[in-house]
Amino acid sequence: MMDQPATSRTIDTQCVVAGSGPGGLMLGLLLARAGVDVTVVEKHADFLRDFRGDTVHPSTLDIIDQLGLLEELLKVPHTQAPRLHAEIGGRDVTIADFSRLPTKCRFIAFMPQWDFLDFLAREARKLPNFHIVMSAEVTDLIEDGGRIAGLVARTPDGSVEIRAPLVVGADGRNSVVRAKAGLEVESFGAPSDVLWMKLSHQPDDPPYTMGHGGPRQGFVMVDRGDYWQCGYVVRKGSFAEVKEKGIEAFREAVAAVSPLPADRVGEIRSWDEVHLLSIRIDRLKSWWRPGLLCIGDAAHAMSPIGGFGVNLAIQDAVAAANILSVPLREDRLADRYLAAVEKRRAFPTKATQKLQLMMQSSSKKRQESATKRSGPPSFVRGIARWPFLAHLTGRLVGLGIRSEKVNMAALKAR
Repeated sequence: MMDQPATSRTIDTQCVVAGSGPGGLMLGLLLARAGVDVTVVEKHADFLRDFRGDTVHPSTLDIIDQLGLLEELLKVPHTQAPRLHAEIGGRDVTIADFSRLPTKCRFIAFMPQWDFLDFLAREARKLPNFHIVMSAEVTDLIEDGGRIAGLVARTPDGSVEIRAPLVVGADGRNSVVRAKAGLEVESFGAPSDVLWMKLSHQPDDPPYTMGHGGPRQGFVMVDRGDYWQCGYVVRKGSFAEVKEKGIEAFREAVAAVSPLPADRVGEIRSWDEVHLLSIRIDRLKSWWRPGLLCIGDAAHAMSPIGGFGVNLAIQDAVAAANILSVPLREDRLADRYLAAVEKRRAFPTKATQKLQLMMQSSSKKRQESATKRSGPPSFVRGIARWPFLAHLTGRLVGLGIRSEKVNMAALKAR
């Protein structure tokens, strides 16, 4: 699946984006619609990877609507969640309510990320100045006179150089681009990891998309239609200990916190069906250097709970396109524009990470005093006590700290 022949030794473009996740593809689509020649490189041959952030937030749906693509997107199979729920002490509690959001779509769309990425790539491919190179792994950056001037990627047909006035690192929390650029990372740690697995979905299962239980672990469920994507939260770095106790002990632990029937966990037959997601929260001290910008998880890794990472990546992409599309198109990119993107997105990033760290601090204290106190984190208990707070969490989850709107004038002025 390749638009640009990888056998070309050199490709010249106006912007090369490393990574075809939600942020990278959204940026590529927006820049191409604004008249910028853009090339996206992706190290995998397709988008088919399990257990990725699969939430399309109301703010993202608004962006898709601005682009005139909402009707087509909602034809892609998905589950709509106007509220998120948790089980607390056997009682179903709404922890996030999107019904009062000032948006067209007052729900989160749970859609397999590969379907969402396929949709963005399909729409972007309709534009003659959008190019995507699959099976192209970034191996190095090209530097010229102190500026980043492109990247080098390894493909099945050999190495390819892609030269551009701007390289964008959208290649996730293990970003090669940010490492090769020597950008300094500030890490804030995380007390938990998540073990992902699949359990079958039966007609009489609970009608909610999230659940929590137990004094030490949480349990998250995402409705995929014919199966549940389940996340079991464990102490940071404890997966080896969990495995040492055996698969049967693990099934019993999951059954104890899952609202599904206990025999359902028998579907977890081996450790091959349990996938570790190592949670960490970090961000770059500077998101850019001359000729290079990082966005999304490459700039700021988030905890996966709540889907904040996907939402922030999309918002970063919109802000970057709004600020950079005209300078790129007119060949007058300057450092101040890259700094402006970071300045625009720094506050919502820091505020969201601060919120996640506060939530994790509450969880850590709860774990340390588990013999005296059980149940879900204090912020979840607070929402259960004061239901009106569910609208506030709905706004934070659905829109984020600062939502972005597409600069349609920049897309039309070509």
